[in-house]
Parts: sequence; structure tokens; C-alpha cells
Amino acid sequence: MLVLPSTSELSQPCDLVMNESRPAKIDRAAETFAFSHVIADICSLNWAGLVHEECIDAAWAYYFFSIQFRENLQVACALFPEDANLSRLKREECDTDNLSPWDGVAEEGERLNHDEFMRRLLQLSPVSEDKRFLFESNGDRYLDEVRSIDAESRARSIASYEDGGLEQVFRAMLLMHTWANPSLSAFRHFLSEHIRFDSSPDQGHGALSRHLRPDDRILPLWTAFQRLLVSFVPALETTTGE
Repeated sequence: MLVLPSTSELSQPCDLVMNESRPAKIDRAAETFAFSHVIADICSLNWAGLVHEECIDAAWAYYFFSIQFRENLQVACALFPEDANLSRLKREECDTDNLSPWDGVAEEGERLNHDEFMRRLLQLSPVSEDKRFLFESNGDRYLDEVRSIDAESRARSIASYEDGGLEQVFRAMLLMHTWANPSLSAFRHFLSEHIRFDSSPDQGHGALSRHLRPDDRILPLWTAFQRLLVSFVPALETTTGE
């Protein structure tokens, strides 16, 4: 059973690295778990070597991840309906205007889920019907895999995502060199804003979720994310010199 700590425990500061020039670190206690090594592997992928089309493909992969993130957060809130921190986190990730406005994606003050922001930004740079069908098929398989995982593990995954894990991944993604495109410009906005949302030691999304205390029961969620990225963007597994 997933047991929440006392309110006093929830107020402890996190161990995130705030310097924009350095990657965030997940809590030191989590470094003993295998999922932290998967995070490091994702960050070490060839983000800087992607060309324009591959960067858009990476945004497509993240779109499907963003769906499962919202669903896992909803699972966590359902497990702990009285948890004020999770309720606040949900308000800042779902039906929110904290990414608005963005030209072609969200109007001034428009409230929407973050995965809806991703869906809309992808429409600014349409892909071929064949590629879209492939992406949707792969994405649906990924979502089916995540949805088959037990509710407690899905809830715990939120802490690993928000308390340093995704901040590391987002900083790695920002190494992509190609942003001169409406979809990618909006995606960069999404990534940069989420780094800001997550990284405040006392008020950020990491602070709101770390009491869920992730362990290696969440490993399948991170390995599924890694497979998703590579299936959408095979070039991520190559080195710059290849």
C-alpha cells in the first residue's frame, strides 16, 4: 500500500540543481534505483544530432507520454482524493492556462490540458498520413502498456517525473538545434515552462509530488518511455559521428 508521510515531511526542500547550464538531479535517495539509470540513458541519447524532421518526431513521441502523464496524475488523485498537494498539481497540469497564450495553439487565458497543448502544436506541422498512422499505432500500444500497470506504480511515477526526472529529460531535449518551426517553437515553450514549473524547491511540482516516494516499481514506465522515444526517432540511438 502506498503510504503518505506527514505534512511536516512534505515541506522538506528537494535536491534539484537550479543552474540552467547544468542538468537537474533526481533526489539522491532515488539514485540507488534502476529507473534513475534509465533517466540518464534517455538524457544521453543523441538529442543534439537530430535534424528538423526528427525533432518533430520527438515531439510526437512526447505527446503520447504527456497523455499517460495526465492519466497517471488522475490515478494518483483518485487514490488520494484528500491530498491537497496532488490536487494543486492537477490544477497546474490539467485545465490550466499556464501555457497560454501561444500563437496557433492557445488563446490568451485559454485553459487546457498540457497534452492538448501538445496535440495542437503538432497540428502546426502536419506529417504524412502514413507516418501519422504509424505514430498513432505505436503511441496507442505504448498507452495500452502503461494502462496495464498497477495503479500504485502509476501514482508513484508522478514523483519521479516531477521531482527531477523530467527536468533532466527536458534539458536534454533542449539540446536539439532545430527550433525554427511553429511546432518546435511551441514545443520549446512547453519544455522551458515545465522546467520552471518543476524546479522551485518549495513551490514547484517536484515539491508537490515527492511524498509519493518512487521506487523500482515504476521502472517499467521509464523503460516504456525510452522505447517510445527510440521507436519514433531511431536516430536518437546513433552518435553524432555516425
